[in-house]
Amino acid sequence: MCASPIPPIWIAPEALFDGNELHGGMALSVIGGRTGQIAPRAGLPPEATVIDVAGTLCAGLLDLQVNGGGDALLNNDQSAGTIARIAAAHRRFGTVGILPTVITDAPEVLDRAVDAALAAHGMQGVLGLHIEGPHLSIARRGTHSAQYVRPFEARTMAHIQRLRAAGIFVKITVAPEAVTPAQVAQIVQTGAVVSIGHSDANAEDVRALLAAGASCFTHLFNAMSPMLSRAEGVTGACINSRAYAGIICDGHHVADKMIALAIRARPIAGRMFLVSDAMPTVGGSDRFTLYGQQLHLEGGRLVNAEGSLAGAHVTMAEGLVRLITHVGAPLATALDMAISAPARVIGQPALASPAKRDLADILVLDAQWRPTFLAQHSKLDAMAAHGSDKLDTEAP
Repeated sequence: MCASPIPPIWIAPEALFDGNELHGGMALSVIGGRTGQIAPRAGLPPEATVIDVAGTLCAGLLDLQVNGGGDALLNNDQSAGTIARIAAAHRRFGTVGILPTVITDAPEVLDRAVDAALAAHGMQGVLGLHIEGPHLSIARRGTHSAQYVRPFEARTMAHIQRLRAAGIFVKITVAPEAVTPAQVAQIVQTGAVVSIGHSDANAEDVRALLAAGASCFTHLFNAMSPMLSRAEGVTGACINSRAYAGIICDGHHVADKMIALAIRARPIAGRMFLVSDAMPTVGGSDRFTLYGQQLHLEGGRLVNAEGSLAGAHVTMAEGLVRLITHVGAPLATALDMAISAPARVIGQPALASPAKRDLADILVLDAQWRPTFLAQHSKLDAMAAHGSDKLDTEAP
């Protein structure tokens, strides 16, 4: 005789974000360590096993700009092991997918970072590679080393082609000062996403890259020419565009009211996404070395020897809470910025939904919007009695 199929457990949170909208009265099925469908709780059969969970259920957070974590920095050690360590450090805080980011450096550093991304292909929580520089503006380089900033070159193009041929998502940050529209068009043809950032350009030069296929901006407001009354700069061109824009919400990089203004001012909703721009101090110690110089935490800010901002010490979860509590974003908007918009940028919209996922990738936000993994919920012990023996109740 065939064994009877194991019935699912239904998780019924107070609210559920399905990747598009926030709902009440919904339930998510779980069986064998994976989630299934989302359905109205009222429509479940009377015999269904339903577990009530306080809070808001959603998919895990996605971060498209992660320099480091857990005392590991990709620029300092270009290996699959480093990428795994960074991903694991951020997963502890609810970020289940990252784009490891290599910033401006010597050509051989980028060579090895690309090799590392190829070796890490398919690794849990690794979404591809973000190449931030070296093709930037000297004037707006930020913490990027001036000695390595250079015009776009065939070597970088070969790296992009190699990654894309392997099916690896690539996001590359460039400045109009260092790349031509024709080069941008060539990059876009590979399927890579071109993001504009670290630029002192005027709006006309920015729009030329947008017309060539650039579709994103890197950390809006930071390391870009400002918006003035008679000159949009990169900042104004970004806000007025239909492109996606990443933004850091840590209370240091951008004023909360400016983030709120940018969200309201965008011509199309859903084109803003949250990034951490995190450095090794997230899940690690309070200092690290970059370009042979020590950077350290000071009052919650990561600063270099001159006292200038050098990356961020913030998690996506902390940025999400600040979006809601300080910026004033509605919960659905904040969740879109932390989950759904990043998923759209990388062309994987299914990652925004909690349905048909590993249970280990699902979060529950408490009344203060702080995340815990659903798999760690005490009530899920009941699953053992319903045949879900494959369930791993420990968050990775």
